[in-house]
Amino acid sequence: MRALVACFALAGGALPAAAQTVADFYRGNTIKMIIRTGPGGTYDLYSRLLGKHMAARVPGNPAFVNVYMPAGGGIVAANYMATQAPRDGSVMTMVGIGLPLDQALGLNPSLKIDLRELNWLGSVSSSNQVTVAWYKSPITSLDAARRVEGRLGSTGAGSISQQFPSFYNAFLGTKFRVVLGYTGSPAINLAIERGELDGGGSNGWAQYQIETPRFARDKLIVPIIQAGRRKEPDLPDVPLLLDLAKNDDERAAFAFMTNLAELGRPVATTPGVPADRLAALREAFDATMKDPDFIADVRRQGGDVRPESGDSLAAVVRGMIEAPEDLRARVKAAISSGQ
Repeated sequence: MRALVACFALAGGALPAAAQTVADFYRGNTIKMIIRTGPGGTYDLYSRLLGKHMAARVPGNPAFVNVYMPAGGGIVAANYMATQAPRDGSVMTMVGIGLPLDQALGLNPSLKIDLRELNWLGSVSSSNQVTVAWYKSPITSLDAARRVEGRLGSTGAGSISQQFPSFYNAFLGTKFRVVLGYTGSPAINLAIERGELDGGGSNGWAQYQIETPRFARDKLIVPIIQAGRRKEPDLPDVPLLLDLAKNDDERAAFAFMTNLAELGRPVATTPGVPADRLAALREAFDATMKDPDFIADVRRQGGDVRPESGDSLAAVVRGMIEAPEDLRARVKAAISSGQ
């Protein structure tokens, strides 16, 4: 009898862990939202609004807690996901969209993560990547940027704000001088307004409309070039990178870079998350993208919701990292010229 009781006790002690549901795991728990920039930018805005509305859709209703890791153009946050964050579905992040390019080209040895191993939930929004100049700057057109050196702000090597202008210098003959080390786009925008910079290296067009709406509204910034599959509706006269290719090699390189704009604001959790929790997070993310309250909340801040699925993001990331070696070599030579 004592042996039988002992067996039941052992079974009873093991049962809750084995039969723990997704709701059991998240109930009373928290999800850390790792934000790769400081407060005030669109990574911050979209991350906070996503957590606010997504919490009620995750089984068990966990609280979302924002944790800022603004360094290295998003590399510090990404490395945290790979090397330190628990692999249990309790950590999410909005990945810097320059990092797939960084990994594909092997640009920065400090990047420790293999982005193909992340579990992608989806992208909140995407808009064309735009390089802009302050209206008083001498580089307010692509032709002018080919003649005159312009100082463009960037968060760091490995960020799109460094990668795009360096790419343009190599392929389009511009004379951008990339100034590294800003904590995020709000700091870059302030430096532009003070006259310390001629413009911004690259940002989503929607990002300017959210963070500094008067810049766009009052035409204080002049878009020089945009990268995306098609032109932004309100930028019909700004050259599109894909339209500037003069041969097949350039078309392939320009299409490779355009993938970054397609990623938008991509959200992922760590590798190794149990399948049921990952499915629940993806379902909660997709439902949030359709939530009228979430969409209204984003639009009140000047943003928009243009979601992409996690599967779509995974395909773009894998396609870039596994692109033909000769294509990656050409792009790497261009990007590295500005580091």
